[in-house]
Amino acid sequence: MKKLLIPFVLLAMIMLIGSCSSSKQVAYFQNIDSISLAASRGLYDARIMPKDQLTITVLTSNPEASAPFNLSVSSTVGTGGQLTSSVGSLQSYLVDNNGNINFPIVGKLHVGGLTKTECEEMIRNKVMPYLNAKENPIVTVNMASYRVTVIGEVGAPRVIPVTTEKMSIIEALASAGDLSIYGKRTNVLLIREDATGEKHATRINLNDAQLFNSPYYYLQQNDIIYVEPNSVKSKNSAIGSSTTIWFSFIGIVTSVASLLVNILR
Repeated sequence: MKKLLIPFVLLAMIMLIGSCSSSKQVAYFQNIDSISLAASRGLYDARIMPKDQLTITVLTSNPEASAPFNLSVSSTVGTGGQLTSSVGSLQSYLVDNNGNINFPIVGKLHVGGLTKTECEEMIRNKVMPYLNAKENPIVTVNMASYRVTVIGEVGAPRVIPVTTEKMSIIEALASAGDLSIYGKRTNVLLIREDATGEKHATRINLNDAQLFNSPYYYLQQNDIIYVEPNSVKSKNSAIGSSTTIWFSFIGIVTSVASLLVNILR
């Protein structure tokens, strides 16, 4: 009877050793004390891309002067059939595939590839000729459609709206509930679409602190993060219900055998 217990004891020891070795893969940024983060210096600015949705506001000391540049959204129809504007709701501008928008009075503007600040300065220079010389317009541009997607082995897979136009991969994963214990931290997949529509796939190792120096540390609009399951999760998913029943049966038999050995000893 004791000989029958030996294989089960060995199996338990192997599983324990395996769990200890896999736990070393859980901690993030394991080498952060031994590398330089100087390359991460610098502030990130998102750049406008095709299909971005922009909200643009032009403010002047005389509201009537800037009114033609701030179109309201007509969303309701009155009893007489006339369109009425939604209070406080401004027209948004969809960047076309060539990176252009049609702005009131001014006409077509190429905004693709510009940062928020660069776009604001360009529009300000374009509207000034239409204003009184005393006016000093303030232009505000926001990317209303900025979002990233996190899926796979995380606590809460979701599409995350980015209101600050700046989000790191760490912030995105935290917003999605962080990686589960089954998430593969050494091989996170990032899918990114460039301004031409071409997709690029990059593998990221969260255990390596060089991530802070990487151009992929900050996410672009429409980035997709996929956390792959590790080998433990993959093996578990391959175990069918019948296999689970067999494991339970073996566990019960092992317990009964151990009890009998102790009684008959």
